[in-house]
Amino acid sequence: MIKSLIVSGAIATAAALASPVLAGPYVNVENNSAYSDGFSGAVTDLHIGYEGGEGPYSFYAQGGFALVDDTDEISTELSGKFGGSVSLADSGLNLYGEVSGITTDDDPAFGTKVGVKFPF
Repeated sequence: MIKSLIVSGAIATAAALASPVLAGPYVNVENNSAYSDGFSGAVTDLHIGYEGGEGPYSFYAQGGFALVDDTDEISTELSGKFGGSVSLADSGLNLYGEVSGITTDDDPAFGTKVGVKFPF
């Protein structure tokens, strides 16, 4: 379940990567929920981060606490992500990627995301 929540969080971040970048610190509160035959859990990230960039390149890194609701109880884990994007053409073609991770009771879980955005 945690891995699917990380993936859904990565998808939500794709929109942020394609936005204009203003350098500096920020706070990000984000909730990612999963549903499979009803509610199966949620992760709420409480992160602080930094974003920046120059020219066609942008990056961000954020980390903090994650409140994990697995329907039985809510636990607190550590989570973070970093990523970036590069504009490949004046037409707006944009390549982006992200690596994310969260602690668990067993081993840490990691996720990745890579995509291309082409506005029309």
